[in-house]
Amino acid sequence: MLTVLGELIVDLIPVPGADAGDEGTAPQFVARPGGNALNVAVAAGRLGHPVHLLARFGTGPLAGNLRRHAELAGVDVSRSVTSGDPVSLAVVGLAPDGSADYGFHVLGAADWQWTDDEVAAAWPAGSNALHVGSISSWTAPGSEAVAGLAERLHADGSALVSVDPNVRVSLAEGFGNTGDAVRARLERLLAVADVVKVSAEDLAWLEPGTAQDEAGLDEAAQRWAERGPALLVLTDGGAPLRVARPGRPLLRHTPPTVTVADTVGAGDSLAAGLLTGLLEAGVTTRAALDAVPEDLLERVVADAALVAALCCTRVGADPPTRAELDAARG
Repeated sequence: MLTVLGELIVDLIPVPGADAGDEGTAPQFVARPGGNALNVAVAAGRLGHPVHLLARFGTGPLAGNLRRHAELAGVDVSRSVTSGDPVSLAVVGLAPDGSADYGFHVLGAADWQWTDDEVAAAWPAGSNALHVGSISSWTAPGSEAVAGLAERLHADGSALVSVDPNVRVSLAEGFGNTGDAVRARLERLLAVADVVKVSAEDLAWLEPGTAQDEAGLDEAAQRWAERGPALLVLTDGGAPLRVARPGRPLLRHTPPTVTVADTVGAGDSLAAGLLTGLLEAGVTTRAALDAVPEDLLERVVADAALVAALCCTRVGADPPTRAELDAARG
């Protein structure tokens, strides 16, 4: 069983082909469920994997849509928290290549208010892996409770810990955060992570001196793998994925070429594909993860990349089902 802890965000995504009205002041958007944790949980659920979502469901007209979105994917939300705080909102801008930019409206939102007691009560017994990341993992006050859970699981070895920094710079350097504080919070999580998924874009912010050319990213992937995780996956848009493990040769995987609608939720879908693939192969402990043979890892990474690619062919965070993945795999 996979457990995902983190935020729920309503993504306002531009309606393809719609204009902004006669005066150019009324752009059209569609409200879609999003947020790192919700996206990962829904992607895992659609792949048929048992998954718990630990979220703080806030208030507002769209709160019920977020819960329903998770439930329709088979996600267990029974241990989530109902909060009187507002739901988070992101206004999405899309570049011609489908890449996304985000404007966040999250002041006082439910997602960052986790307490130690809430996390302890929510954690489902028997879960084999915890995935955390993005805004809720590095925004106070809830980030302290998230880190505490990850550290406890790491200490007793009862579940794998997966971390995706998924940095949103406008929030990491504002909204009460500072870059130094966010980097320190992420360092705490990365120190106990078994699996890390990080983007080249994240690296550029986390380690500003990192060269963004091929050699620089190769070196960064291998260096990060030596910091503690058993598995590091470095993404770089449509460029090859880098897969690094301590003391092992660097692997690369070229993602499938698809027609991109947008990239919203692609990284989250990849994380879900990676974690479900490992868990379904029986990799539920650090020792098992250390011992994964290269051919199995390559198959899992290939499936994860395909899950992400299929998400990119559709508007918003809309990951594929298991049947769609099987059909695309050919």
